Formats: sequence, structure tokens, C-alpha cells
Amino acid sequence: MIKVKQLAHVCIFANDLEATRSFYRDVLGLGTQFNFLRDGKIFGFYLDCGGRSHVEVFQKDGASYSDLNQINHFCLEVESIDAAIAHIGSKGVDVTAKKLACDDTYQAWIRDPNGVKIELFEYTEKSAQFVGGDRIADW
Repeated sequence: MIKVKQLAHVCIFANDLEATRSFYRDVLGLGTQFNFLRDGKIFGFYLDCGGRSHVEVFQKDGASYSDLNQINHFCLEVESIDAAIAHIGSKGVDVTAKKLACDDTYQAWIRDPNGVKIELFEYTEKSAQFVGGDRIADW
């Protein structure tokens, strides 16, 4: 039997690799773990999300995000949802208001320069991810 340890990475495509790197570095504070090189040029990179989790980014001209894509969004846990919202707003990025979701976890939403949806999470002591129990969806 296989035992999954954690989610290792999520891969996204970028129309503008350096604008995407700047967004994840300057807005979300994710540093570059390493670059992918081909013929001496950077065509992708790994971003450090803490622990052993990463976001993998590759240049793909003409890539566009749609709500019909198989992967709808990815989620980053933050220490303080309020601080994250304030910081992201100060960078001129649209961010939703904080909401206590039906799973008793605070959330807010943003999009990267490629339109990829990113959920920001701050867990609480009552978060279903830790205490279990079915929750009634409120969306």
C-alpha cells in the first residue's frame, strides 16, 4: 500500500515567467528554490512554499486560465489572514475580504498574473481539517 506524505507541488503555466516570479516573490513571499534551464535559458522554476511543498512554474506562451480547467485553484496556508490581506492589498493586488468558511477556516482569494486562483487559509481550533465532521457547504 502507498502512503502519501504530503502534496509535493502544484504546476502552473505562465505567459510571462519573470512577472509571475515577481508576483509570487513580492506579493506572497515565496522564494525561488531553483530554476529549470534549457540551452542556457530559464524556462521554469520551483517556488518554496515551506516544508517540502512547492509551486512549479513553466513558461507557456498563450497559456490562459479558465474555470473549466481540471484544477480549479491551489491553497496556501498563512500565519495571519489579516496580515496577508493587508500585505497583498498594499501591493495593488485585488484580494477578497476575509471569510470564515463552512469548514471553520478563514479564507481569502486572489489571482496570479496568469489568472490562476489562489486561496489563502488560516486554520482555527475548530477547522474541520483537524476536528473532522461533515460541514454543510455555504456556496
